[in-house]
Amino acid sequence: RFVPRRMVPFSFPLSKCALWDPVPMGDVIGAHVTYYRNPRLSLVEKTLRLAYRHAKQNEKKLFSCFLLGTLAVDEDGEGITITIDRFDPGREV
Repeated sequence: RFVPRRMVPFSFPLSKCALWDPVPMGDVIGAHVTYYRNPRLSLVEKTLRLAYRHAKQNEKKLFSCFLLGTLAVDEDGEGITITIDRFDPGREV
């Protein structure tokens, strides 16, 4: 999980039966997407316009919504592309 300004280790919920030994083994490694790959973000204009229109029409200063898309590894294997192509305003309830 990501906490602003610092990374913290993630943990699994407690359970009665463990499928593996939870004791840490080996060196710590980075598991962040940008650690090994160069990210590129692609945003469809229609999606951006829809989100902008929804934000302008919303009476609240803060509101929740979802931007949905796909993640793909580039052909050369050196980068990733995140393509955001859908907007979901969510529900108030």
